[in-house]
Amino acid sequence: MKLLHIDSSIAGDGSVTRTLSADIVKGLAASHSGLEVTYRDVATDSFSHLTWSYMAALQGAPADEATGRELQAGLAALEEFLAADIILIGAPMYNFGVPSQLKAWIDRLAVPGKTFSYNPQGPVGLCAGKKLIVASARGGVFSAGPAAGFDHQESYLTTLFGFLGIKDITFVRAEGVAMGPEARTKAIEAAREMAAKVAA
Repeated sequence: MKLLHIDSSIAGDGSVTRTLSADIVKGLAASHSGLEVTYRDVATDSFSHLTWSYMAALQGAPADEATGRELQAGLAALEEFLAADIILIGAPMYNFGVPSQLKAWIDRLAVPGKTFSYNPQGPVGLCAGKKLIVASARGGVFSAGPAAGFDHQESYLTTLFGFLGIKDITFVRAEGVAMGPEARTKAIEAAREMAAKVAA
């Protein structure tokens, strides 16, 4: 069993999603003997935003040295993703969406012929059978209520990875962590309990 563990929070040791994702890794390692873990911290070792020269090089066009290095790094990230049975992403909500560093990593995964294709009926995801676990944190409450329409974090991840063919998606959510110390503590405790169940 191969696990790809991605962290994307810029908060360092104070990150809720880093705490949750670490808990999940420990649980998965305990319940899956011989689990192989590949780790990427896309906040500290980030990809650049997509450029046309990168996209052209991906399709076989000549590339300068810098673009060639970016292409090799992007293809390495893609191969890690393709090799994984389980993908675990620590994904905080920033300004109603995902961190830009996480989006840049995702942009290396959405490659025609590798993770999706098109047929006469429309798009076909090529990554069926993988499991995605997202350790999610958000300052307010967005899963229900008046702010639900502002959620472009979990909805984006569900849509994007669903497009790639991944339907087994679980969110371990700490919600309302910016709504005072008591709310933060309760949210993290509840999320850690769910993390334990997901990893069992």
